[in-house]
Amino acid sequence: MNTPSPNSPAFSRRRFLRGAGVALALPWLESMPLLGATATAAKTSNKPPLRLGIVFFSNGVEPIHWWAKGSGAAMELGPAAAPLLPHCADMVFVNGLYSQAALASTSPHLGRMNLLSGAPVSLDPGVIRVGTTMDQVLAAQIGQRTAVPSLVLGIEPNELRLEDGLSMIYGSSLSWASPTKPATKEIYPSRAFDRLVGDGTGRRLDRSILDEVRQDTQGLKPKISRGDGVKLDEYFESIRDIEKRIERAAKDERLEGWRPTLAQPDMPRPKHGLPQDVPDHMKLMLDLTVLAFQMDKTRIATLMLNNDLSQMNFKFLEGVRGALHLDLTHNGKAVEKEAMYLKTNQFHAAQFAYLVQRMKAINEGEGTLLDHSILMYASSLFDGDAHSADRLPIVLAGKGGGTLKTGRILDYTAKGDENRKVCSLHLSLMDRMGVKLDRFGDASTRLAEL
Repeated sequence: MNTPSPNSPAFSRRRFLRGAGVALALPWLESMPLLGATATAAKTSNKPPLRLGIVFFSNGVEPIHWWAKGSGAAMELGPAAAPLLPHCADMVFVNGLYSQAALASTSPHLGRMNLLSGAPVSLDPGVIRVGTTMDQVLAAQIGQRTAVPSLVLGIEPNELRLEDGLSMIYGSSLSWASPTKPATKEIYPSRAFDRLVGDGTGRRLDRSILDEVRQDTQGLKPKISRGDGVKLDEYFESIRDIEKRIERAAKDERLEGWRPTLAQPDMPRPKHGLPQDVPDHMKLMLDLTVLAFQMDKTRIATLMLNNDLSQMNFKFLEGVRGALHLDLTHNGKAVEKEAMYLKTNQFHAAQFAYLVQRMKAINEGEGTLLDHSILMYASSLFDGDAHSADRLPIVLAGKGGGTLKTGRILDYTAKGDENRKVCSLHLSLMDRMGVKLDRFGDASTRLAEL
């Protein structure tokens, strides 16, 4: 297989390594100019793209443990956000935003599941409707620039039962492709992986993707800079690591999180199974998000760490017993249960911290993968015990390609309801991603000071 020279028009950052019908997109490499670009134009247009990643955790926080003071690396955080302390200089702690439609809903949980749309959740059991979410608005507008318009991931499966007379599809879905159709959520790491590094359709690979493209890889490495060679090696190592972990997870029969309705499968176990260890499952999905961004297979990703009304069992945390929703969130302020609930809050924050750290460690041009991204960590509730959504726990991380000043606390609590709409934040984020709307959800203005 002949490999074009770096100065050839066929040699571009969108180059793919190919083998046996498999295409593997390369990570962003600064020594590979874009197709037909002049030296000056290449310097401008070869800037890494902006990515948006959203990590959702259910059931809110214990309010007395969620706060921030100060600024920059010296920022202080409440116990529920403590795992984020190493990244204070890279984040914006946002306080006081809310969704008007969520507050107006009579459904204490499912009526709040409009975090990314701001649209009212239908209270008619026969009508599934909420609103197209901002990540899917972006996917419709700019998703054609990548092989995967948006990556929608989760840990727990969709639930079809009713809760308070409403479908649990609301509680299972953060991302909605249309007001009546949730985006397809992938909970199997192997299938997400196949979609990213296979042929883009989710076709399973019977052997390592790296084995498939080995010849093309060997032809490429002498043509790139030393720094890009190191970057390429790290990229391949991350793919191999995920392959090995998926293989191990598929063989692991332990079950430490949510429990399926069957104690034993009633069908042959698929070759690539669902990890049964919750921390391992989450870490895999976070790593796949990083890989997707690094490969530029997508620029928009969402991950639900758990469903709303989650019965995920947190016994994998020392001293924690019971399911997230009924046993831990609704703790009646009992000291022991409140302490266990705090540990779940800290566990969720630690997952986001892991994502931030991973992306911060990946160099990309003059910055890092995190510098060229905006990450959002949020829940649809504030006080999980009281079902309150009058303000939402939200943390942003990453510099947004230089559009977001980090190391700050933005508090909108006392600025009036018109000035603290979460949909104003969404408008501001969509602006940065290159999609400008006059209105979204209940907002027509951008978030001040962001």
